[in-house]
Parts: sequence; structure tokens; C-alpha cells
Amino acid sequence: MYTYAFILNNATPLDLPEGIWGPLELVSINHLAALVEPELSLEVLQQSDRQLMQALLSHDRVIQDVFQQTVVLPLQFGTCFISRQGLLDHLQTHYTEYLEKLTQLQGKAEYVLKLLPLDFSEALMTSEPWSTGSFSVQQQHPYSDQIAWQQQQQTELRFLSSLISEFYPESMRGQITEEGVERIYLLHSRQAERQLQAQLANWQQRFRCWVFNLGETLPPYHFV
Repeated sequence: MYTYAFILNNATPLDLPEGIWGPLELVSINHLAALVEPELSLEVLQQSDRQLMQALLSHDRVIQDVFQQTVVLPLQFGTCFISRQGLLDHLQTHYTEYLEKLTQLQGKAEYVLKLLPLDFSEALMTSEPWSTGSFSVQQQHPYSDQIAWQQQQQTELRFLSSLISEFYPESMRGQITEEGVERIYLLHSRQAERQLQAQLANWQQRFRCWVFNLGETLPPYHFV
């Protein structure tokens, strides 16, 4: 039985989207439910790479659609239970654990903050002195040396990372891309998104070696 996510079994009915292959339904025990596609066979999806990729995109689409309506514990693509009873037994075993987690995630979303390193050549195009909090350079041509520029970037990154951990304890650092882009995952209140944006805008003015890019609201993929 293909399973997308665990959710709260609320009295308010959900507008369930179309699944990868067909209709969805809820399998529930009291206040906890699993979002499933009972007729989906994972073996069918693996017949071609194209079909598998399309299924992966549809899996994410379903979770995001339901996330707009209620809190979710998203599951990895390909999560299946042998039978309905097996799923019910799993829900019963982890009932308290999943309910507590869903309660903690209520009203929150995941945000992906990308920190893009400003290229040395772009930095040279400005004539104004750079200032980064307690770090400042007042030379006529700041960062004329590329090595010094890279060192300053790392200094800023360490300072910024400590600030993010202090202000947003529900955060984690992702893998660095080949282009040097830093990814930081934030779990934050959806109602306080404007405050988050304002704080990042303030930091953008202080940490001039990096370009800040905040993504859209996502289900809490990295916090389950």
C-alpha cells in the first residue's frame, strides 16, 4: 500500500488530489491518519526511467498539495506497506510519537535559504567600503586580493552561521554545491514569514560577501 505522508485525522475533510496513478484515501486510527494510494503498484512505476521520474514529481506534488491544507509528516518516495493491516499496525505502534511530531510541526514550514558567494570580480565593481558587522575594510580598493576576499567570505560565513543557529534553533546546514552555494534549512512559523524575510534583509546589508535567496514554503522534509 503506497503511502505519501502521515497527517492529523481532523474533522474538517481534505480536498485530496489525484495520486501518481489513481485516487487517494485516508487510513486512520483515532486522530492519526496515513495518506495512501491503495491501487498503486511500485513495480509498475519502475518499468522505465521516464515513468519513475514522473512518479517522483507526482509524489512531491501530492505532499505539497495536502501540506497547503494541513500539517504533514512527509514520507520518502517509494514508501509502501504490505497490507492495510500492516499499515494500521504501524500507526498503532507509533501513534504517540507521530502525534507529538505533528503537533510540534503545526503552523510551521520548511524554508530553504541559499547563500550564494559573491564573485570576486563582481565585488571589485563597487567603490564603497564593505562592512560586515564587526568586520570592516576602509581601503580605497577593498578586496583587491582574491585570497583576502575568499578569507573574508569564510569569516562572514562562520559569523552568519552562528547567528542563524542563535536566532533559528530549528535549522540545519545542507551540503555545499560545486558552485559553493550554501544551503540552510529553516523550520519556521508560516505566520511569521515576513519577520523572517525582514531579518534576512537586515543580514544581507551586513554580510556583503554573500547573496541571500529564500525559497518558498515547503513541507518539513528535513525535520521529520
